[in-house]
Order: sequence, then structure tokens, then C-alpha cells
Amino acid sequence: MAGKVCSGVNAGSTIHRARRTAFGFCPDCDLPQRIAETFAEEEEGEIARLSSFVGAIGDLIKSTLGPKGMDMGMIQMAHGRSAGQVEVTIDGATILKAVCTIRRIIVNMSRFQDDEVGDGSTYVTVLASELLREPEKLIEQKLHPQTIIAGWRAATQAARSALIAAAQDNLTDAEKFREDMMNIAWTTLSSRIRSQQKEYFAKLVVGAVMRLKGLNAILRIKKTGSCFEDSFLDEGFLLDKKPDRHQSKRIENAMILVANTPMDTDKIQVIGSSIKMDSMANIAELEVAEKEKMTDKVTTRTRFVPAVAI
Repeated sequence: MAGKVCSGVNAGSTIHRARRTAFGFCPDCDLPQRIAETFAEEEEGEIARLSSFVGAIGDLIKSTLGPKGMDMGMIQMAHGRSAGQVEVTIDGATILKAVCTIRRIIVNMSRFQDDEVGDGSTYVTVLASELLREPEKLIEQKLHPQTIIAGWRAATQAARSALIAAAQDNLTDAEKFREDMMNIAWTTLSSRIRSQQKEYFAKLVVGAVMRLKGLNAILRIKKTGSCFEDSFLDEGFLLDKKPDRHQSKRIENAMILVANTPMDTDKIQVIGSSIKMDSMANIAELEVAEKEKMTDKVTTRTRFVPAVAI
């Protein structure tokens, strides 16, 4: 391209792309100005959009990965009371929930990882972003997407076989199994609480899992106020209720009655049909039946003479 090229910095918004170099027009001297490096490459269409959102998500979440990962501050842009609030977090799932809808593919995958496993959303996002970068080169070589998918599936099976071969099962060794559980809890808590509290909460979490042998049996009661160190694991059963004012606060070796029905009067319910009564005697019989049901309930409870009734 012959002629003068402006060296100014006030290029306008009109951009003319040459074969390998991009130019704009300076509004001061009306001369073309180079705004991109010589031999810079240009992406268009679907490949450009794919590179944009995949690379942006990977770069966004990459800074939070690893032991030296940095916290990220997010400003709530919604209208209302929550507008302008700042949330500081290092959790990948929390960060990705705030990403716009055009990136929902990776976001939904991260949420699924967080829901099913409870950890690893950051690693999944970074890995998926890098995996989606590589097929761009293959697509440019006119390779069919189904061929790429078949290669991914073969690689998945090979990776799974390698992980199974390298896995260690310490379930029969209680000491090593507890050590493995502590390491898992320590890693998971790294993105959720401060490093000074990780050991305390790791012991608390592992103790609950080892005692109850399952997550469904663990009851978590949340209370506002105080600090994290006031959290504790109780060996008994905690009920988030307060006794009456004149009741005893402590009872030892007590017989406890746990009832799932109230003590008020039961009404006989008829579901899916109706009852037709043509005399007052039938109504009286119904009332007698309701009283008998209530009497049986009271008799059953008083037969045990419990010290505590819940």
C-alpha cells in the first residue's frame, strides 16, 4: 500500500482490514493509520465467538486456581437493595454463577460438578476451556466435528483407565482412610474459608462423616452471630427448639418420646369421596369415633411415662 500513514493515536471507528494488516483513518489528517501489528491474524464468525467466550471464561477463573490463587471481588449490578454490594470469593462455582448467559455451557457444567461432587468447579472450567481451544486448530484443517468427538471419547476412556490404575483404596486401613479424608477436606475447604481455620473445620467435617457414615444423616444447624470457631460437632441429637419457661433445662437418663402427630383433636378426613348422613344419630357416631381416636392417642403416649416429649 503506497502513500503516507498517520502515526497518531486518534484513529476513528471505521476500520478497513487489509490482507494481513488492519488500518483506520485518523480524524485529524484523514490518513490511514495502522492499528494492528503487521501479519496479525483475524478471526471471524463462529470461531471468533468461540474463542471469545471460551478464552474469557478460562482466563477469568484461572487466577483463582491453586494454592496461590487470588480472591475475586464481584459487584452486584442488579436493581434493588442488593445493588452495589461487593462479594469477595475464591470459589469457582460462585464466580461462574455471575457470568452472563452466553457462557452458560461451561457455567452449567461447573454447577453440575459442584452439585454432584461439591468441589472441583474451578478445575473443570479451566480444563474444559483448554479442551475447547484445541479443536479450533482441527476445525481449521477441515476435520469433521464427529471425528473430534470420537477422539475425545477415546481420550476419556484412556484417562479413566489411568486414574483407576493409579487409585489407592485405603478403606480397610482406618488410620490411612482418615488421613485421606483429612486431605480431601483440607483441599475442598481451601476455596471456602481462611487458611487459619482449615484444620479445625477439616477435623470437624471428617469427624461427622466418620461417625454417621453418610451425608444424609448429618444435621446442620445454622446460627447467626459469633465466629467460625464457635462451630462444634455434637455427638448426640440437636433439636433447634427451646423448652418452655418452667420446664427443666437438663434431664439425665431420660426416656424421650418423639411423636410425629399433634395433640389437638383429630378430624376424620375423607379424601376422594363423600359421606352422606341422613340423621343426627350418624353425626353423633362420627363424633364418638373422633373422640375415641383422640383417647387412643393420649393413652398410647401416657403408657410410656416419658420425661421429655418432642
